[in-house]
Amino acid sequence: MKRPPKLSILRGLLFLFDIDNVDNDEREEIIVSKNVNDDVELAELFDILMRPEFISYSGSDREWYIDTLSCYLDMGESFDSIFDKITTYFDDEVEDRRRFMQVLLACLLKYQTEVAQPPFVEKK
Repeated sequence: MKRPPKLSILRGLLFLFDIDNVDNDEREEIIVSKNVNDDVELAELFDILMRPEFISYSGSDREWYIDTLSCYLDMGESFDSIFDKITTYFDDEVEDRRRFMQVLLACLLKYQTEVAQPPFVEKK
């Protein structure tokens, strides 16, 4: 059975970037090296830090995050309630929170596709 979308789960997804998360100097350096207001750099940040964690989730959890993001983007959610409750390592304030979440959704969909497809094996 599919779980209903729940906005609060997105805060947990973004906890990876929260200063209250366990200190990790390498992760912090990666985060501050990226411009979170540039779609390409933001996607690179997600690929480096979010991808390994996201693909470790169960299939139903991955679908729940994707469905939740899609639902709230479709509803026109600003995501202020999420960003206002976290303090991140980002050097800059996220200027367009919806755009940030759109880039995140695109990346999560890409990771979900990667997990669903078996690795390519070259035939000899």
